[in-house]
Amino acid sequence: MSPARRCRGMRAAVAASVGLSEGPAGSRSGRLFRPPSPAPAAPGARLLRLPESGAVQAASPERAGWTEALRAAVAELRAGAVVAVPTDTLYGLACAASCSAALRAVYRLKGRSEAKPLAVCLGRVADVYRYCRVRVPEGLLKDLLPGPVTLVMERSEELNKDLNPFTPLVGIRIPDHAFMQDLAQMFEGPLALTSANLSSQASSLNVEEFQDLWPQLSLVIDGGQIGDGQSPECRLGSTVVDLSVPGKFGIIRPGCALESTTAILQQKYGLLPSHASYL
Repeated sequence: MSPARRCRGMRAAVAASVGLSEGPAGSRSGRLFRPPSPAPAAPGARLLRLPESGAVQAASPERAGWTEALRAAVAELRAGAVVAVPTDTLYGLACAASCSAALRAVYRLKGRSEAKPLAVCLGRVADVYRYCRVRVPEGLLKDLLPGPVTLVMERSEELNKDLNPFTPLVGIRIPDHAFMQDLAQMFEGPLALTSANLSSQASSLNVEEFQDLWPQLSLVIDGGQIGDGQSPECRLGSTVVDLSVPGKFGIIRPGCALESTTAILQQKYGLLPSHASYL
């Protein structure tokens, strides 16, 4: 059975198990989860929203909505679908890194060159050791992750060979965003992650900015506005750092956290700057 057919079969089974509807045959309309507004929800409204702070209390309506959004996202990801998600830097597109058909779908809907890599999103620093050959101190990872950085290291055999098959390296993201960390942990596997926009177009700080992609997505998680939409710096994305060479680091993309990242690498851990060639 082809990966695409297997992913479609998984999608139907998982959707049914959690009470989600696939819709009419061929339908790809995205469902939209919105964060709560300051005003209370209408009486009897079903809460499928992300609390603004991410700090939800057990047994509260906000907790129920948070959990339902997580379960819906996990169901779609396990079924091989592409989901739009908020991160600590930009809105992103996520799919199961183990599903080759989903990886192809991400490239297709973004119009992205398949020669450009996708990052891998994980839920915990401990997970990095499963998917990468780490050559830096554990303290360095914990100083930078979770955070607005992508750390590029040598990949392990655990990752799908169809994920970035042109390079022995992989970029690791653990966003400093409660929903994304919960999602990665609940999914229990690596997520492929890239920005939610057409290639060569501006990155997105709210869901309306990539509305043209909604028909091609299974689910849109709306976490509200990310950063200041008037500031170009807010659209820079994560700082991408090559840590594949022992004792050295290379800045692949300056991103939004360049100064703080390089300060940690040089001043605290004594790494030397070098040329980077991942992208």
